[in-house]
Amino acid sequence: MALATNLGFPRIGAGRELKQALEAYWDGRIPADELRKVAAELRRRHWRLQREAGLDIVPAGDFSLYDHVLDTACMVGAVPARYGWDPETPGAEVPLDVYFAMARGTPGQGIPALEMTKWFDTNYHYIVPELEPGQTFRLASRKVVEEFREARALGLTARPVLLGPVSFLLLAKMRDAAAAGTVGGGAGGFGPGGRPAGSSGTDRQGPGSAPSAAGVGAGVPSDARLALLDGLLPVYGQVLRELQAAGATWVQLDEPFLALDLDEPVRDAYRRAYAALAQAAPGLRLFLATYFEGLRDNLDLALGLPVHALHLDLVRDPGQLEQVLAAGVPPALHLSLGVVDGRNVWRTDLEAALALLERARDAVGPERIFVAPSCSLLHVPIDLELETALDPEIKGWLAFAKQKLEEVAVLTRALNEGRQAVADALAASRAAVAARRSSPRRTRPDVQERLARLRPDDARRPSTAPERRARQRERLGLPLLPTTTIGSFPQTPEVRRLRARWRRGEIDGAAYEEGIRAEIRRVIRLQEELGLDVLVHGEPERNDMVEYFAEQLEGFAFTRHGWVQSYGSRCVKPPILYGDVARPGPMTVKWITYAQSLTRRPVKGMLTGPVTILQWSFVRDDQPREVTCRQIALAIRDEVQDLEAAGIRVIQIDEPAFREAMPLRRDDREAYLAWATECFRLVTGGVRDETQIHTHMCYSEFNDIIDAIAALDADVILIEASRSGMELLDAFVEHRYPSDIGPGVYDIHSPRVPPVDEIKGLLRKAAAVLDPGQLWVNPDCGLKTRRYQEVEPALRHMVQAARELREEWAAVPAGR
Repeated sequence: MALATNLGFPRIGAGRELKQALEAYWDGRIPADELRKVAAELRRRHWRLQREAGLDIVPAGDFSLYDHVLDTACMVGAVPARYGWDPETPGAEVPLDVYFAMARGTPGQGIPALEMTKWFDTNYHYIVPELEPGQTFRLASRKVVEEFREARALGLTARPVLLGPVSFLLLAKMRDAAAAGTVGGGAGGFGPGGRPAGSSGTDRQGPGSAPSAAGVGAGVPSDARLALLDGLLPVYGQVLRELQAAGATWVQLDEPFLALDLDEPVRDAYRRAYAALAQAAPGLRLFLATYFEGLRDNLDLALGLPVHALHLDLVRDPGQLEQVLAAGVPPALHLSLGVVDGRNVWRTDLEAALALLERARDAVGPERIFVAPSCSLLHVPIDLELETALDPEIKGWLAFAKQKLEEVAVLTRALNEGRQAVADALAASRAAVAARRSSPRRTRPDVQERLARLRPDDARRPSTAPERRARQRERLGLPLLPTTTIGSFPQTPEVRRLRARWRRGEIDGAAYEEGIRAEIRRVIRLQEELGLDVLVHGEPERNDMVEYFAEQLEGFAFTRHGWVQSYGSRCVKPPILYGDVARPGPMTVKWITYAQSLTRRPVKGMLTGPVTILQWSFVRDDQPREVTCRQIALAIRDEVQDLEAAGIRVIQIDEPAFREAMPLRRDDREAYLAWATECFRLVTGGVRDETQIHTHMCYSEFNDIIDAIAALDADVILIEASRSGMELLDAFVEHRYPSDIGPGVYDIHSPRVPPVDEIKGLLRKAAAVLDPGQLWVNPDCGLKTRRYQEVEPALRHMVQAARELREEWAAVPAGR
């Protein structure tokens, strides 16, 4: 019989219980044992939910207190020396304080966190493991074994989940052996209760890109990371043996890199790794999971590995099933077929999915089929039933994690017992699919007509970047190394309560608006006192950089409980983009012009770009993504023109998801970059030369897309650079980027306050490779979820560093 299974489940809890427990622990309000208790209860609850949904096998070990890649680094003892953990201590496991120090830094001792970047082309952030030449590994965390035992004790049939060894190495980055032990000023420094001293309870979403450390953007190279494979495999072998001794019969090994462009040394690493793992625990069956793309040219490699099951993402690439069957499935190999979308919220067309499953069943037999989501359900909300206020018509088109597992169970039963056994469910699916296709709410003739009228000149600015630069400098009168921030300022509990009371109807619109104006006045006064050159209004009226705009555009729906983990305790609530997009009226002009009226310094208009709104929403799947993106671009274009007409001299259009949204395969990228760049330029096309356009991108590897970044034709690009020590600037140097650059000089995802000399050191690094006249000074990202007691001293240090370097570089002419 075919079996219903799952690759992973959301961790945060339907009520964001994990977020609350983490932040309480970081604040010192609960001890570590209470945090672990909350985590254990969430695991039990989620396992019960999956069993009740009809799964035959549930995943174990997919839960994480912060990030599963960080969990793997701890499992194999890959802890940089600066965090003060001694890997030579016999039997010692990585403690919780060191785990969180790697994720968040130790501000009291000045030790920065590990780098963080995007998990392939998703909006989930992983912690980048840091390795060094000659790295030694040993088993330093038995988390996966312990959680498997928990599931077994509850009477569940569970499959442990591990990040595969090759993908782990390719997700990591190498550090020079000498630097690896000294970055951030040494080791040690944990506060009371085992917490990093000075830790705060919140983190800030760091939007960004596919894994830069992994080289996803340019195809996966072979390098020193793979030289560590032979030393890593014995640790994996030990974990497999301990799982087998605990009663595991299957172990899931996630190898998403198998669906990417690989060179021959990486392919050889896969062959060596799985030959070794197959011998490590004889009798234990290996379940190899790939996702986010089709196997394509890696198909023969995957089919030739000594594993017992191969998972295929048939949502991203349904055609690969026929390729697998044509290539010949080895007689002992099971197929896990991901036919339910693990990354979007639309109901599955059960009849279409069932047709794929029946094709596989008829080819290899039902006893060799697992039915599953396309990937882990980490990327979708937990339960649609909680959305009691959602429009009933739109709700009927949707499925969240719980409902997706119910779909998996229905499909499995249909495969085993025949379609008649689930006739009612198939009829309901057919009706829902037909209702969505025929709904007039999906289309707007005026939007489609406007798209049809677009001309190439609509996506061009009148003059070149150098011509615009001279006019903007004359108008803005900025100094060398102008200082600014990315946009948001801390949203205090008072601001959040104000917005919540207004939404509940406890205060009227006038009271709410006066509260927002008061916060804007406070933020403007603070920035003037700090000495920033280009100000922001602080965004107190905004709940989220995408949801805020989506709420004012037509074509979007919203949830109350549709939270998805971005990283750690940071959760986002993506809007649901179901129809054609239009802007009924101005969205930001009132607040930006009010802020500008309070100061003579320029205040930036702050907008989210079309690619980011597209990528960070649950997007309609009934038309090409580029069509939807152009619709969003035209709506944002109207806002830009209104801001310019209102006298706003600097407008920032954030595109942190530009790199993230790029296809994982090289052959697919040219078409994407063409339409994504066009959409950005549609937003800014026609803007006067004197209006300075900024954009913001973070956690991106720019080398492979630098031409497209230049083609955006922004006047200033603000990027994340602090965690990587300005490494990201290499791309801008090699390609002689023509516009201004603001490399972030401090990491806002950590509560740590950087000293002045550290910021100056980063700026000197930047000035060593770029014209100082190109440089802006800014944090890595927005300050929304940081605290003022961290933000104020950090910005003071940033402004002081810029002023001291201006004096030092006074003889350097701007724009030399």
